[in-house]
Amino acid sequence: MSDRSAEISTAYAAALPSLGAGHALEARLIGPAAYAARLSAARDAVNDAGLDAVLLGFGADMRYLTGYVAPALERLTMLVVPARGEATLIVPRLEAGMAGDAPAMRGGHVATIPFGETDDPFALVATAVRAGARAGNSTIGVAISDRLWATFVLRIEAALARGGATAKMRLASDAIGKLRMVKAPEEAALLRAAGRAVDTVVTAITSGKLVGRTENDVAREVRERLTSAGHEVASFAIVGSGKNSASPHHEASAKVIEAGDAIVLDIGGQFGGYGSDTTRTIWVTGPNGAVPPTDDFLHRYAILKQAHQAATDHVRPGVSCESVDQAARAVIEAAGLGERFFHRTGHGIGLEEHEDPYIVKGNATKLVPGHAFSIEPGIYVEGLNGARIEDIVLCGESAVDQLNLTSRELYVVAG
Repeated sequence: MSDRSAEISTAYAAALPSLGAGHALEARLIGPAAYAARLSAARDAVNDAGLDAVLLGFGADMRYLTGYVAPALERLTMLVVPARGEATLIVPRLEAGMAGDAPAMRGGHVATIPFGETDDPFALVATAVRAGARAGNSTIGVAISDRLWATFVLRIEAALARGGATAKMRLASDAIGKLRMVKAPEEAALLRAAGRAVDTVVTAITSGKLVGRTENDVAREVRERLTSAGHEVASFAIVGSGKNSASPHHEASAKVIEAGDAIVLDIGGQFGGYGSDTTRTIWVTGPNGAVPPTDDFLHRYAILKQAHQAATDHVRPGVSCESVDQAARAVIEAAGLGERFFHRTGHGIGLEEHEDPYIVKGNATKLVPGHAFSIEPGIYVEGLNGARIEDIVLCGESAVDQLNLTSRELYVVAG
């Protein structure tokens, strides 16, 4: 383990007794120097791609490079990382104060240019791009946020063209996507803390009352417990009971949980900016075990658990994302239930709940240490019930590193 990794591990371990402070742990682990290194790597990526700048609006890329969580409003906020010179944040004047408090700006690594209500922020972006562009180009090449609103994209393109140059745009993920995909030790520590926090919620929900409550009521409790466990945001609380457990992205409803229901509990949020996401399956028997799991359900769950373990055991540097997917899928298909598993095996996770790398057929990306993603096979029988097991894992130096530690057995509870 490197000295930096050891330092991060020590900081993480010290934070575990009091997980009610995701923001505090983030600030402790990721300071201005980390953002300076990320900005330098982004500038290198801009040059390696033969671009003049990368342009990032509100979202995870901006947060990754600056620590600033820009509001998603109609006024443009844009980080310009040019091929040459310093990065610049174009920001509405009324938000300049909070932008200036972000680590990269506070550390002097990003210049802030506020604009007023009647100013043209798109012209400011174009000026910043031209100032840092590579010499001798009649075409300005920029990489732009994958999810930037069309109204911003078109106006930026027009502003760049007003200088007489042709603007050529591509997706920012093509240029800097790999930077976020491989998690640094401090990011891994935050993901680990997020996993530890969400695990406490699983334990509380599976130990509490369920029969007679609505899915909505259980989902409300999940969200309250996530924030109590240190999450800044409780992003989702899937509580699918009975027939609803066969719908992988079921929205909690007014359905009342009954004895004999299977429940798919899929919950997560943001802890120190980094995502948690875990799924466990519950069978509610009612008092005195009145309605135990059926033999068919137990059979399907045993296959699911084997598939989850096969995919988990397959994780190591050098194997492809699609081969992890196939490891889980092969088990379920061999049991004749392939059509019951109709989604990918996993998704990357970090500053976004879903990001690269995706664990799915057709993704030949080779795993490297620092890749973080879910493993979540499921088996669903429409009109009856379903089951899913989900953990967040890291690809370690030689094998898998599991971040969720609650039992993967079927939770058979009285409820």
